[in-house]
Amino acid sequence: MKKQILDAIQKNGRYSTEDLAAMLATDEETIKKEIKEMEDANVICGYPTLINWDQTDCELVTALIEVKVTPQRNMGFNKVAERIYRFEEVESVYLMSGGFDLTVVIQGKSMKEVARFVSEKLSTLESVNSTSTYFVLKKYKEHGLIMTDEKHESERMLITP
Repeated sequence: MKKQILDAIQKNGRYSTEDLAAMLATDEETIKKEIKEMEDANVICGYPTLINWDQTDCELVTALIEVKVTPQRNMGFNKVAERIYRFEEVESVYLMSGGFDLTVVIQGKSMKEVARFVSEKLSTLESVNSTSTYFVLKKYKEHGLIMTDEKHESERMLITP
């Protein structure tokens, strides 16, 4: 039941408990109880809204920053990640496998604002050894949802005799 609820609200956080109960063939009290338990256990951490900022007047820049760090003794990467995710600009922080340690996702009003964050806040942290910043040029799909309304015909040209 929990997995079915999570699958449903991950796609649409606006479903009411009544809607979920009907979808999952159960009663509303069961849904409320399950959701409350998952919120208390920090399985459900919030209900953010996915916004396509490209469709608004707001100018925002999204950047992915690869960060190489020195892990803290007895704390590994957790302490460094915690210091980074506490910055207001930071949207997400992920521990990675491969050639770098953390991916930091931030949003800013301009490339200059992102650069300022990296140079003045992120790279000055004692455990940060290096960073590489990549700017998102266009979002096609995010959180499983298509972000573009462009309609494309088949990529192949129709050839007639």
